[in-house]
Formats: sequence, C-alpha cells, structure tokens
Amino acid sequence: MSDTLKVALLIVSTTAAKDPSTDASEQALSDVLKSEGGGRWELADTKIVPDEVTQIQRQIMLWADGAAEGFNLILTTGGTGFATSDSTPEAVSPLLHKLAPGIVHGMLAASLSVTPFAMMSRPVGGVRNKSIIVTLPGSPKGAKENLQAILKTLPHACLQAAGMDSRTLHAGGVKKLEADAGITSGGGHAHAHDHHHGHSHDHSHKHGHGHGHGGLVRHTAPSSNPMSNDPSLGPSRRNRESPYPMLLVDDALNKIKEHTPPPVVIISKVDGTLPGSVLAEDVRARANVPAFRASIVDGYAVVVPKDGNMKGVFPVVSVSHAAPGEAKPLKEGEIARITTGAPLPLGATSVIMVEDTVLKTMTEDGKEEKEVGILADGVKEGENVREVGSDIKADSVILSKGEQVSAVGGEIGLLAAVGVAEVKTYRKPVIGVLSTGDEIVQHDRPGELRLGEVRDTNRITLMSAAREHGFEVVNLGIAADTPGTLEQTLRAALRRVDLIITSGGVSMGELDLLKPTIERSLGGTIHFGRVSMKPGKPTTFATVPVKDNNGERVSKAIFSLPGNPASAIVTFHLFVLPSLHQMSGISPAGLTKVPVILGHDFPLDKARPEYHRAIVSVGRDGVLTTSSTGGQRSSKVGSLRGANCLLALPSGKEPLKKGAKVDALLMGGVRSE
Repeated sequence: MSDTLKVALLIVSTTAAKDPSTDASEQALSDVLKSEGGGRWELADTKIVPDEVTQIQRQIMLWADGAAEGFNLILTTGGTGFATSDSTPEAVSPLLHKLAPGIVHGMLAASLSVTPFAMMSRPVGGVRNKSIIVTLPGSPKGAKENLQAILKTLPHACLQAAGMDSRTLHAGGVKKLEADAGITSGGGHAHAHDHHHGHSHDHSHKHGHGHGHGGLVRHTAPSSNPMSNDPSLGPSRRNRESPYPMLLVDDALNKIKEHTPPPVVIISKVDGTLPGSVLAEDVRARANVPAFRASIVDGYAVVVPKDGNMKGVFPVVSVSHAAPGEAKPLKEGEIARITTGAPLPLGATSVIMVEDTVLKTMTEDGKEEKEVGILADGVKEGENVREVGSDIKADSVILSKGEQVSAVGGEIGLLAAVGVAEVKTYRKPVIGVLSTGDEIVQHDRPGELRLGEVRDTNRITLMSAAREHGFEVVNLGIAADTPGTLEQTLRAALRRVDLIITSGGVSMGELDLLKPTIERSLGGTIHFGRVSMKPGKPTTFATVPVKDNNGERVSKAIFSLPGNPASAIVTFHLFVLPSLHQMSGISPAGLTKVPVILGHDFPLDKARPEYHRAIVSVGRDGVLTTSSTGGQRSSKVGSLRGANCLLALPSGKEPLKKGAKVDALLMGGVRSE
C-alpha cells in the first residue's frame, strides 16, 4: 500500500453544477490537505453534483465501490443544513457500512468551542468498503475548519479502513499515535479562527448560510428542542399526551400575526388581473382630470356678458364634440353647439343647456342650425363647466397605500383615468394544498371504497375556499403516511408555493407524522400545535426556513389542519385566511365579524369555545339573525352545507337562549329572509 492517501472531493451544489466557477471550496480544501496534511494526501478526483440524493449517492458509490485501490477518503461539501434542498446527510447515511460518530463528534466539538450555532450542523461520517466518508459544510471557511479539526487523525482511520493490521498500527500505544499525528492529548487541533459554520454550499452570490453572519436561518434555542414524536422510536415510545401547550384562539391568532412571512412588493399592470390586490404605495395622479375645460351638458357654449343677460338670438358659429378636434375662439355674441364632455372653445365662459334654447333658423340645406334663441337670464360664468383638475388634481394622492383594488371597478377606473399603467402591489401568495394519510383516496376514483378507505374531501374543499378568496392554488395531491415520502413531498412543495395547507396527520396517532416531519426533517419551528376550540383542537402552525430563487433565506408557513372535514374548513377560515390576508397586505385580516341574534337555542360545549356552522340572514327590520346548519360533529361535512358564518360560541354548561346576541364571522354573503 502506498504511503500517499487518495482523496476524492464531491461538491454538492446545484449552483456550482451549473457554473463551476462559483465554487470556492475545492481550492480551500486542497490548500488544507497540502499545507496541513504532512504530505500524506493526494486530491485525486473532484466532482460537482446538484443537491439531489440520487446523484450524490451514485458518485460516492462509483468512488467507494470501484477500483481495487479506490479512494481512502471521500469528502463531500455542501447540503448539510436545514434548507429544503439540503439532503447530503440523507444521501450518505444509507451508504455507510459502519458509522464513525467519533469523527462527527470531533468536528462538532471543535465547532462548538467557537459558537453554539455549530449545533445546527448535520455532519455524517463513516466507512463504506475501504473508504472513509465525511460530510463537510458548504461554505469554504466552514468546510476548511471542520477538516482541520479531524485531519491529523484521519490517516489512522484510513489505514484501518483499508485493511492494515490493528496490532501493527497500535504498536507503541496512544502516545506514539499522537506523536505520529502531531497532536497532544486532549487536543484535536489548535487553530484559533473566526468561525463560520455554514452548511449549504457558499458561492459568490451568498448561496450558503453562515451562522452569526446575517443568514436568515433558524437557530434552535435550547428551550426549543423538538417536542414532536420521533417516528423512528415506534409507537411504544410516542407521547401519550400532546407536549404542545393549549393556546386560546386569540393567542394562536397573535402567533400567526407575529410569524407570518411579510408581504412581497411587486409591480402590477393596471388591467383585469389587478382587482383583489392591495397597493404597496400611495398612487398619485399623473394628470389633471379633466385635462381641459369640459361641458357637463349638451347645449351651447357662450361668452357671458357682464350683466349675465343671455336672452336673445345668436348665430351658431361652430360645433364642439367630445371627439378630439380644434374649435375656433368664441366671441361675445356668438355661440357654439357643444356635447357633454366636449372641450369648451377658447373664450367661452359658460354652457347653456339645450333645454333653455329654441331653434330660430336653419341653413339652406336644412341640416344645420343657423341661429338659436337663448331663453336664460342671470347666467354666471362657469355654469355647466367642469374646470381643469376639478375632478382630480395632478400629483394628488388618488389611492393610498394599503387600499385594496375591488372588483366593483372604482379603483381601477380611477387609475385608468389619470393614466397610471403600473402600480406597486403586494404579491398574492400561492397556496399548496396537500392531503395526508394511507387511507385517503381520490374523491373521483371509480368503484367502491375498500374497508378503511376514505374519499379525499378536504383537498377539493380547501382549494375551493382559497380560490373563492382570490388566491392561486396548487394541488399537491395525497402524501402517504411514511416519513420519507411526506418529507420529500413537503420539500418539493416548498419550492413551488408560498404557503402550504395540509389536512390530517396532526393528532397523537403513531402515523401522525406532520409535526415530527416539520420539526425534525425540515428544521421548522412549530409555533403552536393545539388550540382550545371546537372543532380544530390539533391545528398546527409552523414556519420553515428555505432558500428563494436568489439563494436568500426566507420563511414559509405551513398550516397543518385536522383531518375531519368540518374541522379543516373551520380552521382554514379562522387561522389560514388571516395569514393569507397578512401576506397579501390586506388589513384588517380575517373574516368580517358582525353581531347577530340567535334564532333558536344553541347548546354549548362545557370545556371549549365552539365555532358553530350557521346561516345568517337579514330581516325586513334590518336585524341579523342566525340559525344552525344542524349537527356539528367535526367529521360531518354536511354541517357546512349552506353555512355562511361561524358563530363564536363560548364554553358553558347551559344552552344560549334564543334572542341572545353573539358574534358571527362571515364566510359568505348575508341572505334576505
């Protein structure tokens, strides 16, 4: 066996795979191997692959399973963070024949001595065949420092993995091993450095994320350790009671308000797609409206004499239509026929309505008026005239930041009138809707249901509700109750949409995987996992850090709603809609609240406030009254039929009597009795 140890380097980066010039890790790691490796290492091969599990695994297996000599050390850099695309540990772990927790601990211990944020790293180390495999962070500095932490002990590990006799290696004891490696007891490496512990691959466009250096990545505090079940421990080790505190509805809404991602400002065209959007800036008039002195009526433009007496017969010298054109200046004693909206001729000071005139003579061909008699007296200047800017002054604010452009047409008409072609608005979020569960099947699948199967009611219902409120919706389908499948589905969805709505999988069952997947696999933060309400107690709200298309860290929201249909639609309107409104710039966010009178007695839940599906109608006296849609069991989708409101009923032992006043959250238009 040669004294030189061969190294293969795998750079995991979608960006570098497209443009290798953006990579800086190869040079940084090569320098470490040369300058600090004691002449033992040869960087024999380097490859770049995108952040895809199959491509990572394929390249590692080519190196570790190939030639008889192979590579002593395989290093990967990039993809070890919590971003949705970071999957290097998941790709490498299944390939390892032996784990090397000591190597992992060595890197983490060295990093933790510099910054507590090092705990956010997810390194993996181990052996495949005769190759040592170690995953390093993506930033050049982080990769360099992690390699420095273990480099002096790696030759010993590589020689053992390659098959060298352990007795021969260990002859002389630990002291000799340390001396040969150039280290002293208790010290892995002695590099004092400004620690930058990025995990994703770092290029010139800041594709990585360094802890403590402005990256928008979540750093879990010690008190924020995952509370969800660990699916790998099996049902016998799952929580018997929910570890999530029970929040009041108002407290849950405050959490949503606090953690919903901020709205994004875009440029929108003033066209048929604008209604529903919220303005992100004040809009000023680009011109006066009207831009010229215009007639309010059909009649005759005149020059009013000082005494205001217009009675008499006057020659009609010109005609002014609303169509563009030029008119001759008008003199006192002359009149010009004019139509509504047409510009006044130069010199004209007022307009006489056609109703205040009589025809006196016509032209010889009988087609035009020659003379017209005016019957008006006491005419004042400016009568029946729209002055320049009398409707809208140039540079005046016509619409304010935060105003929503309605579909009625008033706002968009105002913008068009002053010549505004584009405005800044808040982008409406794109929503993804996902159903979960092995028992869930497409609602339109032909044939009878098999035992245990349930038609997917929630997805089509939630998509319909979201579209009704003007949001674009992506159908994410059905995810099976397996951790890997659910994780990959959510990762793919987070790249496509701004907010995810799931239904099912948030209770206490052994296959309720959403909370552990969000916390443990996606690195998300669950802001609440239980709400004191009926229906919808296990409603969950979380945010997950992801990279946007520019490589910047952003946060995306996930609402995991209960699987029962009534619970899902109630919690959508109560919790998801306010978040969507906030992301769209709509204020106030959420359903409109109105006081209503109960049309009959309503039973109350003893322990929790209830959001009762009901119908609100207005009587001839203008009073809003409400009646129940019937049975309110959370699985009863029929309780939503015809419902246009949610009644906010308090908890209590006795029913609320007919005639009592309660608040109703309007989901639809109020009906007439």
